[in-house]
Amino acid sequence: MILQRCMMNIYFGRYSKKIFGRTFCTASQAVKNNEITLLGDRFLKDNWTNIGENIFSKLGRNLHISPYHPLSHIRQRIINYFHMQFYNRIGNPIFSVYDNLSPIVTVTQNFDSLLVPKDHPSRKKSDCYYVNQNIVLRSHTTAHQSELISMGLNNFIVVGDVYRRDEIDSTHYPVFHQVDAVRLCTAEEVFQNVNDSDGLRLFEHRGIETDEKQACHTLESVKLMEHELKNTLMGLAQMLFESDIQCKWVQQYFPFTHPSWELEVFYKDRWIEVLGCGIMRQEILQNSGVGERIGWAFGLGLERLAMCLYDIPNIRLFWSKDTGFLNQFKFEDPNTTLKYKAISIYPQCKNDISFWLPENESYSSNDFYDIVRDIGGDRVEQVILKDEFTHPETKKLSHCYTIVYRHMERTLSKREVNNIHDQIAKLAAKKLHVTVR
Repeated sequence: MILQRCMMNIYFGRYSKKIFGRTFCTASQAVKNNEITLLGDRFLKDNWTNIGENIFSKLGRNLHISPYHPLSHIRQRIINYFHMQFYNRIGNPIFSVYDNLSPIVTVTQNFDSLLVPKDHPSRKKSDCYYVNQNIVLRSHTTAHQSELISMGLNNFIVVGDVYRRDEIDSTHYPVFHQVDAVRLCTAEEVFQNVNDSDGLRLFEHRGIETDEKQACHTLESVKLMEHELKNTLMGLAQMLFESDIQCKWVQQYFPFTHPSWELEVFYKDRWIEVLGCGIMRQEILQNSGVGERIGWAFGLGLERLAMCLYDIPNIRLFWSKDTGFLNQFKFEDPNTTLKYKAISIYPQCKNDISFWLPENESYSSNDFYDIVRDIGGDRVEQVILKDEFTHPETKKLSHCYTIVYRHMERTLSKREVNNIHDQIAKLAAKKLHVTVR
């Protein structure tokens, strides 16, 4: 595997940070007065700062490059596939790999460089973890696309942890891991296998954007790139699952690609989404200084694949330090076939909490979920919004949530659960200005 790592300081306004050579640590964070320290770097806090202790504890864990971790096995299988599929004349892989980039990025990197509209819901505080108004924990590894392209890279894979405020259940977690890849081609590369290609071009002037292509691209260049992209990714799905896996393409929308698709596979009697992909928006390439090339890109989540391939029932298990879980994956060959065996089944404890939402104030369930995570951590299995009630006279709105508690490694006592539940209620009342019923 080719790993290209170099030290480079990139300056964004008043902020300076290293994008390569990410610190390996588990708890080098602290909050002091108006500053927040993440992975050894200090940042100013403001009214956008919304990172809690639960997220602090996940920074620097690097599960995707931890030896023998199931996510690391899947990561290596994907990298091996691309190295076998794409190589130069002397047999060396052309895709470089970046699996240790800092997850702390600018809003420009995470959104603006990818043409995400200013009013897009993914920018909201209720959806992202903000260090401050200008800095976020990346919500996708795509955030590094423009900077890597600007450095002169044409074929690369980025792997890393990403952070999103989300619901709480067996398949959602505020931190997960993504693989993102980009391939850029010149006209010569796109048309190299086409006979009589002298008159073929990548771009056309005064074109019209359709469902099949961007206005600036010729239809023939897009179709050739689409063919390579889909063949490559179907081959990846067949390698990961099985050679005769049934696949289908679903038209999709992403701000940074057009046309765009999702790849679904029929696995265990249901269709599951595996990845999203598309032809890169030419504006992104122009802004990165490579407007003469055309590109495709895709992104996928490692947890979703690992849960399918290893029969892992709960996403929290990936963060377990229990040897009963980790030792099941202690093998050298990442292609090893294995089905996870439950280390134990511990009973659930369920408690309800009801409160009136604040009047004339914004409220998001994700704010409540973050409080639950900060207090309960991985002792919380699921949070269910079971009822919404509007008072017929006061018109005040009430939410009722069921919080399901279950530890992955031991039985929880009722006293411990009640104590956690009381702390959640008190903190929700204090921070969200709700009135607990």
